[in-house]
Amino acid sequence: MPALACCVDAAAVAPPGYAAFVAGDSSLPAVVPFASSTVAAVNSNSTHWSPAHSSALYRIEGWGAPYFSVNDSGNITVRPYGTDTLAHQEIDLLKIVKKVSDPKSVGGLGLQFPLIVRVPDVLKNRLESLNSAFESAIQNQGYESHYQGVYPVKCNQDRFVVEDIVKFGSPFRFGLEAGSKPELLLAMSCLCKGNPEALLVCNGFKDAEYIFLALLARKLALNTVIVLEEEEEVNLVIEISKKLSVRPVIGVRAKLRTKHSGHFGSTSGEKGKFGLTTTQILRVVKKLQDSGMLDCLQLLHFHIGSQIPSTALLQAGVGEAAQIYSELVRLGADMKVIDIGGGLGIDYDGSKSGNSDLSVSYGLQEYASAVVNAIRFVCDRKSIKHPIICSESGRAIVSHHSILIFEAISATAPTVMNPADLPFILEGLSEDARADCWNLIEAGLRHENETCLVYAEQLKQRYVDRFKDGTLGIEQLAAVDGLCDLVSNMVDASEPTRTYHVNLSIFTSIPDFWSIGQVFPIVPIHRLDERPDVRGVLSDLTCDSDGKIDKFIGGETSLPLHELEGNGGCGGGGANGQYYLGMFLGGAYQESLGGVHNLFGGPSVVSVSQSDGPHSFVVTRAVLGPSCGDVLRVMQHEPELMFETLKHRAEEFCGQDHSDVGNYAALVGTIAQSFHNMPYLIAASPCSLTAMSNNGFYYPNEEDYNAAVESGISEDEHQSYCYA
Repeated sequence: MPALACCVDAAAVAPPGYAAFVAGDSSLPAVVPFASSTVAAVNSNSTHWSPAHSSALYRIEGWGAPYFSVNDSGNITVRPYGTDTLAHQEIDLLKIVKKVSDPKSVGGLGLQFPLIVRVPDVLKNRLESLNSAFESAIQNQGYESHYQGVYPVKCNQDRFVVEDIVKFGSPFRFGLEAGSKPELLLAMSCLCKGNPEALLVCNGFKDAEYIFLALLARKLALNTVIVLEEEEEVNLVIEISKKLSVRPVIGVRAKLRTKHSGHFGSTSGEKGKFGLTTTQILRVVKKLQDSGMLDCLQLLHFHIGSQIPSTALLQAGVGEAAQIYSELVRLGADMKVIDIGGGLGIDYDGSKSGNSDLSVSYGLQEYASAVVNAIRFVCDRKSIKHPIICSESGRAIVSHHSILIFEAISATAPTVMNPADLPFILEGLSEDARADCWNLIEAGLRHENETCLVYAEQLKQRYVDRFKDGTLGIEQLAAVDGLCDLVSNMVDASEPTRTYHVNLSIFTSIPDFWSIGQVFPIVPIHRLDERPDVRGVLSDLTCDSDGKIDKFIGGETSLPLHELEGNGGCGGGGANGQYYLGMFLGGAYQESLGGVHNLFGGPSVVSVSQSDGPHSFVVTRAVLGPSCGDVLRVMQHEPELMFETLKHRAEEFCGQDHSDVGNYAALVGTIAQSFHNMPYLIAASPCSLTAMSNNGFYYPNEEDYNAAVESGISEDEHQSYCYA
């Protein structure tokens, strides 16, 4: 243990046999710079690091294909057309970051991080690929009907996402699924511009108003199906449809016996939250028959659970549902559609495993083939006409098209003991404590690593007790902590895990990680031509101990990362010295589930499409994230009144000195600007001026400052706050 050896004061009397240690003999194994089995598996003998090594290390080919890869510059690229993307069509994420974050004066957009990058081309490709998979399965198996899916808007209700899905899905009769009244209103509005044959599936618990809206949609020539989640809903449908003189199309959701045991299977099976038992379905059939409306029952819906892990489970569930469908036909219902619900999974960790909530063991084509085969087999055996196949695949459609990009703003340095501190430690030690110290050294000489850790813990605890008793100063306690940490780090022969502080709220942008432990691929979007020499966990901005990410794909508890350059200053690599990380496959649920913990709002959002320009992309839409004023208003505060209160307070305590009017004006201007700024941190660097000298007014960047100077904004304008 060379580091320990050089720390021992030669003046300190060592017990017999310790001369070699004091002289500098090694006792503990040398530190291995990056003791990661993952990195070793990538290339244990290579001294040169390439983008291919990073791609293997972060499993990008596994979870990212065919939409993400690493280019020769070490940056992650988006392949907007999947396997059909040509080399010159790949979009460099770092170039998007530069375009978005650069000031407007140099052609940028001046947006603040964190940032969601949407790629509608990927969304379109997902829809095309899903429909192509079912079309291929239908043709290959001689299936005598067609597929037309619906998108469950709960996965991501963003206006432009839903509108794009309706537009891109129109050639395939692709529709929407709603689970609440506002989602139904959204779907009705969007489908007015969609394919008239597209389905509008109405799921979820319903009251009279919900059913009225669904029947109104039917009256507006939208292909609407009311799916009964509870037996009592059929009474409302019969009653209201007669009042409106609308012939409804009705579906029933069946509770299947088939379910999977993972987290996402908790909503399926006989005890699932939604759906009707076979007994309840029979009672619904009887009520419809008695009302002369059995012909209105045309759709069977079921849901095995999200992230169905294997096609074997899928076929079992679909086969069971097909049996119920055939029985409804036998009972006289005018059945036309079987809705297999959601469950088409994606591979979050690239493992292609059927035994994990993070992965699935099949692709789109295998999924479609399994569904078509299971339905065809039952229908052919019962001599029943093949039904239209509908699915509610949300996660599989929107996950890939959205990338969350955020900055690492700082990192905790590993604790390193100053060799000069050891004599200070030995001085004044009690006899027992000194014995612990020499026992630690002796264990090191014998390479007894576990014993070393035991003695280190004993030494630390003894000093902690003395500190609590008030007989030890904080300097000595810190020195002992440093010594023990040094020993621990040397024994486990690996770099200590660092904490990277990121400009992000996990509760807002990655809520599934906090709530259900969902793991997403997180990767540096640049510098992938460099070896990542440290391991780290990610800590967000919130004042909450749960605001950290310490679980990663592959079962890892830390992430390979690079050293930060120049403390976030202006460095090379095309990133202005910043270090950018991307969270991938998060396009489903994260935005709709995110809250405003600590009043951190959502990220900025840009939509990017592939183009033939010099950078292969064009930004088609850019929206700055919610300001401090925006998130305050969400919680019923009134930013205008808050500003006036603070302005009057500033006048009372800071405006009395008439010789210092400039400082008072600056203070009020800063308060006003703070309401307009996003809640997230503005990276401090020479490249981003965070406090410009314009009568002391605060501006988040140089562009805002220059604009204010050029426009000649008056003092009165600075001191007003207008909420937009």
